[in-house]
Amino acid sequence: MTATWVAPRIDRGTGPGEARANAASIGLWVFMGVVTALFSLFAMAYLMRMNSSDAVTLALPRQLWISTALLVAGSLALQRASAAARRADAMRTRGLLLAGGLCAIAFLCAQLWAWNALLNAQVMPAGNPAGSFFYLLTAMHGLHVAGGLIAWGWVMRTFRRETIDGGWRIALCARYWHFMLAVWLALFALLAWVTPEVARFICGTV
Repeated sequence: MTATWVAPRIDRGTGPGEARANAASIGLWVFMGVVTALFSLFAMAYLMRMNSSDAVTLALPRQLWISTALLVAGSLALQRASAAARRADAMRTRGLLLAGGLCAIAFLCAQLWAWNALLNAQVMPAGNPAGSFFYLLTAMHGLHVAGGLIAWGWVMRTFRRETIDGGWRIALCARYWHFMLAVWLALFALLAWVTPEVARFICGTV
């Protein structure tokens, strides 16, 4: 007798499973709202700090472009994994889900690489306002990505069971990845384009 592997069955999500999915979706929206408010406050603080007389422009390391590409790739992979789950394509769902998580891990590694490049350039967490905020903002974003990876690991573990409840967990995971990508793009633009001159113009102190 030869053993055969049976792909997980993807249910359509009705009854109690649908109620759990709706509750989890609302909870995620609320959490993303709180995180948006948090990073908005950080952005305002950065703007006001760059308006000071001792602020200087920070030359961002090239590794940030690599990390951005990785986060985009991970977001796309999870979106396609969610679509594959809706089509009940378990094999493709698993592969894309795995790819999305690996891209997020690579993103964190690229961020650490960027930190190392700045430290080698003698840009320390203290002393340069732009440098201090760079470490703070990227660390906070990295922590939220790491938290998403914990949820991703749980989704991967759940996928090994007989069902994955219609793929709603994967859909929520993809939504969070899109959100993390949007936050990162906003932070990248903030760090790259808000120079002391721009900050003084926005604050009306030119």
